[in-house]
Amino acid sequence: MAEAPLPAIRSLPSWLLGRAAARGRALVADALAAEGLKMWHHVVLSAVRDLAPVAQADLGRSVSLDPKDVVGILNDLQSAGLIDRAPDPRDRRKNAVSLTDDGARLLVRCEKAARQANDELLAPLSAAERDRFMELLLRISGTEG
Repeated sequence: MAEAPLPAIRSLPSWLLGRAAARGRALVADALAAEGLKMWHHVVLSAVRDLAPVAQADLGRSVSLDPKDVVGILNDLQSAGLIDRAPDPRDRRKNAVSLTDDGARLLVRCEKAARQANDELLAPLSAAERDRFMELLLRISGTEG
């Protein structure tokens, strides 16, 4: 049997992590699409819930998105009735963003769908392996706090 192409590349942890991440993103994206939402829309909705009321600029910084991209996503979410934008009571020159009741309900469904997609991704692992894997991912991702 012939050796798999690119064995040196395919043995790199970074390549394997990239493949796993791509599979995970695809599973989550499909699950969110079933709820009518895109990945970045889900990220922004989640951040709005956690930070609301939040100024658009602060929201963009919290999720590391370019301000133009934040505006486009917020326009989509507002058009769908999922968020409200109103003058920020602390600085009337800025808009503060908050979830609508519909946005909060959709976010709950999307979080459940994303958890199920991640469960599918990690299905080959035992519960103990999942815990250890998450521990290790946190360490190498630089996000361990």
